[in-house]
Amino acid sequence: MRGSASSEPRASAAKATGGADPRPAGSSPPPPPGGRDGRAPLRFLFHLVWIGIVPFALAVLNVWLLTPPAQGGSSQPLRVFVGEQQIPAGIVLFTIFAMILWRFRHELPFASAIGVGGRRDIPPKARARFEDAAALLEEAHRILRGRKRDVERELTSGEREQVMQAIAALERAMSAETFDADEFDAAHSRADRAVGEHLGRWRKGEMREYAESIGIAVAVALLLRAFVVEAFKIPSGSMIPTLMVGDHIFVNKFTYGPLIPWTDQRLFPRLPPSRGDVMVFKFPENKEQDFIKRTIAIPGDTLEAINGRPVINGWLVPHCHVGPYHYEGRQAELFVEYLGDKSYFTLYEKNPDGMMCVESDDCTPGSSCRGGICGDLQGPFKVAAEEAWVMGDNRNNSHDSRSWRGGLGAGVPFDHIKGRAMFVWMSFGPGGGIAQDRLFVNVMGRPKLPGAHEATLHDGLEKCLRERPPVSETTPPPAPARPQSKRR
Repeated sequence: MRGSASSEPRASAAKATGGADPRPAGSSPPPPPGGRDGRAPLRFLFHLVWIGIVPFALAVLNVWLLTPPAQGGSSQPLRVFVGEQQIPAGIVLFTIFAMILWRFRHELPFASAIGVGGRRDIPPKARARFEDAAALLEEAHRILRGRKRDVERELTSGEREQVMQAIAALERAMSAETFDADEFDAAHSRADRAVGEHLGRWRKGEMREYAESIGIAVAVALLLRAFVVEAFKIPSGSMIPTLMVGDHIFVNKFTYGPLIPWTDQRLFPRLPPSRGDVMVFKFPENKEQDFIKRTIAIPGDTLEAINGRPVINGWLVPHCHVGPYHYEGRQAELFVEYLGDKSYFTLYEKNPDGMMCVESDDCTPGSSCRGGICGDLQGPFKVAAEEAWVMGDNRNNSHDSRSWRGGLGAGVPFDHIKGRAMFVWMSFGPGGGIAQDRLFVNVMGRPKLPGAHEATLHDGLEKCLRERPPVSETTPPPAPARPQSKRR
């Protein structure tokens, strides 16, 4: 007749010790590792706090400390990067802090009390084996509890007793008042063999463990993609030279508040986008297609474009000529445009400042005068509430707000916005090779020339950045207030 699984280990343990308790009289027995002492929830909480919450708090604190103030900024490269790339900087800092705390987890407060990584008297070289042994005991007890009927039906009483004796011996070796490394190694090997031989059919297979690990990684990646960061590829030249065809960028989905998947609702909305932001959005005329453009006008603004140059509330956005720019067999003119606190490249097929004027009568027939220059006028467009109007930096080769709705113009509804561009993480040139000069280019940072133009346009770019007007002179005037209707 088979005995119960719960009674056999006590008898076998008594035989193995000869009925004597090796601990001093009056001392409480140390709880055996392996999960039977009920400390598994405490260990989970310990890891959640020290490897999750604490690194996250430290990362947030450091990002906050390193972010330069809104007024004045900073000239230190690290602070500039953190201020412009808070999400990736936070992820890097979190990873660093978590790795450091994991490395020293055995020395953290309360680690010894709840059996994290073993005891304080364990030699450093044995701590990994001690953790493996604790995991083996937890798995064995889980099988014996969850598969109790199967174990009693499929194993003989002798096999069950062998397993229980091996488990009990390992528990004694791990919880002994004085740790004996040789005794522990022998007990660990014996328990590993017994559990593998008799309980192996109920253990998780290697493929299952891999599948679970992959599943967790995929779930985390999907959560990050939905709420934090998403990767996009630049398919067209509408943003040249800020973004080149073949650039792969990361987009910060937290900037304006992440969209809740399968809805048009946002968590923590922070809208509208700032003028000058490069953002990814769902094309209003085809929501299945993603576009990337630069925000030029926000709700309440009146937008016009003269020769491709934006005019906001009657004010011409200032720019500076860098020099001639050659790309894809074409010759164009490169400028740096200043809008608010942002400086960025714009590209025109020809110089847009050809003829100066005071009023439209000073221009040739068919041309208009805006901001003191003659040219082709688009607009005016009134920006409605909860939308932003966008333009590509390659002003004469961009399908943007000016040409949507069959040329009538249209804005990007806020619920179409996906996020703000961060930096180029990979780029492939026309021949398929990696364009190393494009790697880690900060899309919202200081304008960076493609490598092929660095030598010829460097001086012009430096001059334009050096002579940048103050922010007070690059900020559009407020939109004129609408006249209120008089009550009768």
